[in-house]
Amino acid sequence: MTLVLASTSPRRRELLVQALFSAKDAEFERVAPDIDESHCPGETPSQFVTRLAEEKAAAGLALYGDINAPVVLGSDTIVVCDEEILGKPVDAVDAAAMLRRLSGRSHTVMTAVALTDGQRTLSKLVSTQVQFCALSDADIQAYIATNEPMDKAGAYGIQAIGGSFVAAIDGSYSAVVGLPLVETRELLKAFSVL
Repeated sequence: MTLVLASTSPRRRELLVQALFSAKDAEFERVAPDIDESHCPGETPSQFVTRLAEEKAAAGLALYGDINAPVVLGSDTIVVCDEEILGKPVDAVDAAAMLRRLSGRSHTVMTAVALTDGQRTLSKLVSTQVQFCALSDADIQAYIATNEPMDKAGAYGIQAIGGSFVAAIDGSYSAVVGLPLVETRELLKAFSVL
């Protein structure tokens, strides 16, 4: 069996390596799924992120093909504030608006992970509460100048400079980074990868 990560994220790759620490031949391949990440009308944030993870896994399976009976892992992470999904910022102005919105308050990070072999698909959703400290405009502008927030949901990355804004978390740190380790290991066991 071949394990395939349907993501080009270096963070997800590193986390999957960690999740596979106990596997004998802990190797996996990577593909870059291209799916429509539009929000469907009436879809809750949890339904949205779970659907995206499952669609990424299915798209990864389609890209990889049927060689070596692959099991494909897809994952997606969103930031939710006041029931609104904060995606990746479109520009620096958008990033600043998101960071101002998160400043001094709590928000939810939802990460879904899905595994599929084409016969069955299993998924898990992890929600983590993240508390930001108060950010000054100078903090926000200096952070945006690093370019780090530009490809991150909610305009920050907890595993790098953005972590300096996080006062507390209640839940899974690895899920906020992009792949919940405990739940990923549970799914890998369900597919006999571990």
